Amino acid sequence: MDFTLTEEQQMFAETARQLFTDTSGPDQWREQMESGAARIDTRWNAIVENGFTLLMLPEDCGGLGLGELDFALIAEQAGYAALPDPLVDSAGVAAPLLAALAPDHAVLADPAGSIAIQHPANPLVADADIAAAIILHDGGDAYLATPDQVMLTRKASIDPFRRLFAVGWDKASAQPLGTADWALALDRGALFAAAQGLGLAQRAVDLAVEYAKERQQFGKPIGTYQAVKHHLASAQVAIEFARPVVQAAAAAIGQQDAHSRARVSHAKIVALEAADQAARASIQVHGAMGYSWEVDVHLFLKRALALTGSWGNPYFHRQRIAQRMFTQPMGPDQTFARDTQNA
Repeated sequence: MDFTLTEEQQMFAETARQLFTDTSGPDQWREQMESGAARIDTRWNAIVENGFTLLMLPEDCGGLGLGELDFALIAEQAGYAALPDPLVDSAGVAAPLLAALAPDHAVLADPAGSIAIQHPANPLVADADIAAAIILHDGGDAYLATPDQVMLTRKASIDPFRRLFAVGWDKASAQPLGTADWALALDRGALFAAAQGLGLAQRAVDLAVEYAKERQQFGKPIGTYQAVKHHLASAQVAIEFARPVVQAAAAAIGQQDAHSRARVSHAKIVALEAADQAARASIQVHGAMGYSWEVDVHLFLKRALALTGSWGNPYFHRQRIAQRMFTQPMGPDQTFARDTQNA
């Protein structure tokens, strides 16, 4: 499988990195936490103006009609910047689901309006209070409601920027959308969480490397000591091993079979394990101050922990991998084949 990115994909990813890192950094994080603001409007408007909310929408819905691999690159950059905004779940999961159910819905006509989603895998809804609409589930059916039509109860999250809500609602006040493809939505959510994990991991390593170059001990930078080098090298190796797994999952997600589901699960496990390892290594490199609120690396660890439990926990994803291994043909010529070729 060829994972070489096109010039257009590289351009989108670079544009996203530049925008996200310019508008989502330590100053903005602390300003937002101190003010308690749900969102910084100038940053969200810039995201909308650059078309990132339209990437996964079909062209006949006013979108760009790009695929999961394209959006995974954007999600990775969102992770790298610890982006507080609901771009990934809204544009990567909720908007495509709504477009498949109601392509002419008015909510899709406003690229600035985020869409929250209540999925069977996620009992709590992220950023429900600032959403233009919320997709709700009842069995296999989907419904749509606005925040003022439901009862929202704020719940605590380990991630200070992950605003979670329990949603109370009834069918009488919600718009029925029909039977939804919740399985595809789950795979997209898990895939894009994995992509964010890659970005979180790389930023944690980059922060540690930068600090290790500046921090002096016994007359030389601590980065010259093998113990520090080995910590960061191990974290970087985990990132490099996880990246092709995420890209393979993104390329195969449309198959919607046991093989593609296992790939998504594999990607989510290894990418967020890499993020956890990198964040903890970065905290160690920063020493005692690494455990303080003033050092930003704790935000990347908290985001990694939050994403690990969303869109299916590690046990759920290991079960899906086990199902692939124990119910489908295995071997060097079959492990990466499709169900339809090796049924």
